[in-house]
Amino acid sequence: MDSVQSSHSKMAEKARVQVEHPMLAMMGMLIGGFVGMFSETSLNIALPQLMVQLGVTTATIQWLVTGYMLMVGVVLPLSSIITKWFTTRQVILFALIDFAVGAVISATEPGFGVLLFGRMIQGIATGLILPLMFTVAMQIFPPYKLGAAMGVISLVIMFAPAVGPTLAGIVLGVASWRWIFWLFVPFLVIAFIFAVTSLTNIAEVTRPKVDLLSIILSTIGFGSLVMGVSLASDHGWGSGAVIGSLVLGLVVLAWYTHRQLNTEKPVLNLRAFAIPGFRMGAVLVMINFGIILSAMYLLPMVIQKGLLIPVALTGIIMFPGGIVNALVSAGAGRLYDRVGAQKPVRIGFIISMVGALMLAFTSTSSAVWYIILAHVVLMIGVPLAMSPSQTHGLNALTDPIAADGSAIMNTFQQVVGAISTAIATSLLGMGQAAYTATSGVNHAAGAFVNGAHYGFYFTFILALVGFLLALRLPKTESK
Repeated sequence: MDSVQSSHSKMAEKARVQVEHPMLAMMGMLIGGFVGMFSETSLNIALPQLMVQLGVTTATIQWLVTGYMLMVGVVLPLSSIITKWFTTRQVILFALIDFAVGAVISATEPGFGVLLFGRMIQGIATGLILPLMFTVAMQIFPPYKLGAAMGVISLVIMFAPAVGPTLAGIVLGVASWRWIFWLFVPFLVIAFIFAVTSLTNIAEVTRPKVDLLSIILSTIGFGSLVMGVSLASDHGWGSGAVIGSLVLGLVVLAWYTHRQLNTEKPVLNLRAFAIPGFRMGAVLVMINFGIILSAMYLLPMVIQKGLLIPVALTGIIMFPGGIVNALVSAGAGRLYDRVGAQKPVRIGFIISMVGALMLAFTSTSSAVWYIILAHVVLMIGVPLAMSPSQTHGLNALTDPIAADGSAIMNTFQQVVGAISTAIATSLLGMGQAAYTATSGVNHAAGAFVNGAHYGFYFTFILALVGFLLALRLPKTESK
């Protein structure tokens, strides 16, 4: 009797799709995803230099960050339908080639417009790779190993943006910023080789009818929303362009949502939000991503323009936080397997609040050790909450909408990240203006640090909201 129960238990623990070497099959996507997420923040440390070299303002240069995330957010909702028309291998191989092309364009750009174009091409590739990492993992790993697998994916998602400024700072210390893009290419080649040799197709190609109107609504809705928030940093929240873009985005997204909920074969199955576990996990992931991207956008510029520290040293200062992020990301998935999501997520957001407040109390005379400590604290909290939140949400889904769940989570994660970066930029400008108006002096470093305080308070508010929502997580995970 015991042997029969043991046999049934092992059968229940089998992966949905049997693959001989699951981690090897994931390697091409993991490397490609790492490069994609690394690209999201690697330019942050170079933004002060680029503003001077390209002759643009802070509000304009932020488009190198938000424009990239905008394309990721536009492509992600289409990932589910794309994987029904093309095989897993075809999508990943195309994405890796596409990213390499975008990197070469960015590395050879003659001006801001071409650089932005290259960045947006790279965003398309990242938008294709990210959801497939989660979808493939959910299929090829057995349930008892899923937490650890998600921990590895979280390591990619969280470590790459955190370590991006450090590695980019080292590059900028010895070479031009163009080499940031050239260095992507060999990693993409390695990822391409892994994908060709090890990646298998995990879903049937059914080629359903494409809902063109939904695709148009998705592109206009998400694009207008991000554009409206981004324009606010340059034109103010009360300008007609900002209000118009936000209203258009919200109206079109409402139409898009209604269409997805009432069509037989939606492009993105938003019915997943009706499942409480997924809804909670997805919202927590969005908030967490907003925390790290708003902070990682501001911090490298604060170190350079507020504390007047050289770019190469800026990268070194951010290195300890990146390492801590990697270690916590790797362990958070296994922690979920042992204790569930409730405790690590709550503790993670509490630690994030402490880190955000520490950053908000920086000044032009802050010691380097204090900046490192504040960054390390934040890099403990964010990944501690991320992986358990992701796994909690995706585990709540059954097979028919599992692929849509990862696409939904990643879509809104990127859109919230882009909006958070844009809001941080807007608050940075407000804080700079308030400093100049209050002090009556035009002290550039002091004004910049004061503006960053406004942005870090926003990061703190995101962490507080995440903690309050995490209070509703169940004590035990449903299987």
